[in-house]
Amino acid sequence: MVKALARADAAAAEGDAIAALIASEQYKEAMARCSRAYSGPLGRLCMALTGSQAEAEELVQETLIAAYDAFPSFRFEASVRSWLYGIARRICGRHNEMKNRRQARLRLVHDTGRGVDAGELALERERAIRARAALASLKPSEREAVVLRYDAGLSFREVALACGVDEAAARKRVSRALVRLRESLADV
Repeated sequence: MVKALARADAAAAEGDAIAALIASEQYKEAMARCSRAYSGPLGRLCMALTGSQAEAEELVQETLIAAYDAFPSFRFEASVRSWLYGIARRICGRHNEMKNRRQARLRLVHDTGRGVDAGELALERERAIRARAALASLKPSEREAVVLRYDAGLSFREVALACGVDEAAARKRVSRALVRLRESLADV
């Protein structure tokens, strides 16, 4: 718990430093720090929302470019972290809409590594497929909220800011998503 608090304090300090750079119009340095601090977490969010590592990497780049372009209009109403997650969420949503319209014909298959027991690999893959299917069965607003809360580690307040709703609505979305996920995965 102490380590988690220390990480949270460090993340908050990094966000404050980036916000100060944005306020002083040092956009290149702010982008460099955003990239170092948030590329990994944004990648995990994009991966959770798209299901594809390659697409996630591209979407992180799009998110950072969009953030850089929006630095002059950053209003300091939310933390830099939740602001970036909001941008990533919208970019992933648009990407998924386009992908669904094209009726995604290709499906990426994970490369099997050597030395792994085939039975374990098959079981692990089956669990991953069921988890992705359970997430995909959620409403987009609920999926985004639960991924932001548990994968990205945002507080309910930050989830609310990233999704553009109030905190009570964010809590309700996460709660409903968890109930549906439990029901979907109860057979596992």
